[in-house]
Amino acid sequence: SYKGNLFVSFFYQIDENKFSIERVTKLNCNLVKQTLSKYIKNKINFKKPNDLLINKKKFAGILQETITKDNKKFLIVGIGINLIKSPTIKNYQTTNIFKETKTHIPKIKLIRNILIQFKINLKKFAMHA
Repeated sequence: SYKGNLFVSFFYQIDENKFSIERVTKLNCNLVKQTLSKYIKNKINFKKPNDLLINKKKFAGILQETITKDNKKFLIVGIGINLIKSPTIKNYQTTNIFKETKTHIPKIKLIRNILIQFKINLKKFAMHA
C-alpha cells in the first residue's frame, strides 16, 4: 500500500442465523460512500461487488471475510481508500481522492467517521460492535 492512503480493518461478532454476506457487502460499500460524501462533492458510484468509483475510476474497495473462533463467528471488514496515490492496475483505471477533488482528508478523522457509521448501521444485521 502507498504511504498516505487509508487501509483499515474492523471486525464484529455476527449472528450467523441473520447474516447475509451479500447484504453486508452492499451495506459496507454504502456506509463508506456516505462517509466520503461528507468530504468530497464529486459523485461516488458503486461498482459490484465492492468498488467505489469517481469519474469511472476505482479509488476505494471494501472486502469482507468471516472467521470462526471459539464457536463464535466474526466478520472482518477491510477498507482501502486511495487518498493521495493510486496503484497501476492493468486494464482497470484507478485514481485517488486528491487527484480528482484536490481535497485532503485527515485519516484519523475519516477512520473515526467510518467507525461511527459502522457502529450505528451494522446493528441492523445483528452484529455486536
